[in-house]
Amino acid sequence: MTSTDTSKRSPAPPWWRFPIVWFVLAGPALVVVAGFATMAIAYRHADVVLEEAPTRATASRNDRAGPLAPALQARNHAATPPARP
Repeated sequence: MTSTDTSKRSPAPPWWRFPIVWFVLAGPALVVVAGFATMAIAYRHADVVLEEAPTRATASRNDRAGPLAPALQARNHAATPPARP
């Protein structure tokens, strides 16, 4: 009998008997589980949406007071022409 005779060899074990297969499949499986855990945490602890719109009373209280004051100052500064010497 030669060493190339395959009639006496035992059949190869099924794929699930190899530990490397489970090691390779564990990575993507853990990523999916972590994604669902992150989604659950984000859903349960979502920030509250504030529906507070600025009004004329809050914007004109102190001429520059109100929640939009820095944005208005920057917009007005960008629209002013440069000073002439």
